Amino acid sequence: MDGELKPMDAEQLRENAHRMVDFIADYYKSIESFPVLSQVEPGYLGKLLPDSAPDHPESLQQVLEDVQAKIFPGVTHWQSPNYFAYYPSNSSIAGFMGEMLSAGLNIVGFSWITSPAATELEIIVLDWLAKLLNLPDDFLSTGPGGGVIQGTASEAVLVVLLAARDKFLARIGKSSLDKLVVYSSDQTHSALQKACQIGGIYPENCRVLKTDASTNYALSPDLLDEMISQDISTGLVPFLLCATVGTTSSTAVDPLPALATVAKRNGMWFHIDAAYAGSACICPEYRPYIDGVEEADSFNMNAHKWFLTNFDCSALWIKDRKALIQALSTNPEFLKNKLNPHSSGTVMLTTRWIRCRQDYLQASQANMVLDYRDWQIPLGRRFRSLKLWMVLRLYGVQNLQQYIRNHIELARQFEDLVSQDPRFEVVTPRIFSLVCFRLLSPDNDGDKGNKLNRDLLDTVNSTGKIFISHTVLSGTYILRFAVGAPLTEERHVNEAWKVLQDEASKLLATIQNN
Repeated sequence: MDGELKPMDAEQLRENAHRMVDFIADYYKSIESFPVLSQVEPGYLGKLLPDSAPDHPESLQQVLEDVQAKIFPGVTHWQSPNYFAYYPSNSSIAGFMGEMLSAGLNIVGFSWITSPAATELEIIVLDWLAKLLNLPDDFLSTGPGGGVIQGTASEAVLVVLLAARDKFLARIGKSSLDKLVVYSSDQTHSALQKACQIGGIYPENCRVLKTDASTNYALSPDLLDEMISQDISTGLVPFLLCATVGTTSSTAVDPLPALATVAKRNGMWFHIDAAYAGSACICPEYRPYIDGVEEADSFNMNAHKWFLTNFDCSALWIKDRKALIQALSTNPEFLKNKLNPHSSGTVMLTTRWIRCRQDYLQASQANMVLDYRDWQIPLGRRFRSLKLWMVLRLYGVQNLQQYIRNHIELARQFEDLVSQDPRFEVVTPRIFSLVCFRLLSPDNDGDKGNKLNRDLLDTVNSTGKIFISHTVLSGTYILRFAVGAPLTEERHVNEAWKVLQDEASKLLATIQNN
């Protein structure tokens, strides 16, 4: 065993972890040398790696060499300063260190007793973040609700839907599942559709309401009200409305106060998905975009998108935690908070341990502690609050606000560049750090215009210099330019625009020559 890697050894950990940190730091130092979008073909890796695991240990150096030569070519570099696709997935020094510490402790914090600090720190940092967002007091741990870290916004909307579903079925009867109706816009994230499928909501009862340019692709309260009235008249039961602040396609912002009025009038659960744009609302000038949240039953934002917190960290606040717990709570024998020191095979417990267990039992029964296993789908959970705590402490609110503002300013500059080139147009008003734009077809043909922009997307991404993504709005193919990577500076935005202009010129020249 001499020289071989042990399952755990403090000095071996120190030596190897130092080497790993150096490797990762070197990666960030050279990240601009990689094609942003991976250029490999499907199945490439199977040709490079053996078809079975090694019988004997290999060195860390061998593994890192394989990462460099075989893994990196198949990586799309989300942390590259030239990454402008989808929405950002931030990494930071503070987030990285929090993730490292979480991995080092490696707890499974499904209940308070399994690691009290994990539960209590999560409560504290989500209260901190709720206060930064100026959320209603009902969302704080001191009120009837509270916050919990989910893995993603998809998990958040699923647990919210289950809580709302069970709350309504408890009132109207479990046999009425086929009457429950969900409402959203056609810009709502597809996670809601998946949640409906998992939650047993009948597909024909999922109302996806059309949006258009007249509302900048926000959900119309009048259209919603009309649809709800129709459903009620046929004996259906409206139970959940999902609104969005910062839609995936174009960062549309649904009119929360007006939607809240409709939801409240009809006794519906009102959920707000602010997965991307919620981070911006720590800035006072952007906080009005979530006005109306005081009437919401739940609110979600992803700290791992634009808040310097490494994936995964999706913050969900709920106004009535009892609804969530009643929908998701189980109490199997092996998790019961019952003190039983005399069971078969049990060794003598210390007086202190018995007192601790008794205190926990009393606190749990009195709802003085939270067991987060009852707030989520899985049982086990990682110590995710550590990285959010470190981000908040090591950067501070003012630096985080400036970080958000800088990206929004860079997006504004890109929007100006697009507007100055008559060959392009900005399609929707820019609100945060996403610019939706397109290259105009020379003959104003819609289908040809769509193909032109698809071709532009493909040629730009195939250069490896930048990575952007697309959407479709009202049948029109749109290019998306999302600023949000931690390393992105003004020069990267300017260089990206030059790549777009150069590739557009080539495409337009080809069209003219044909």
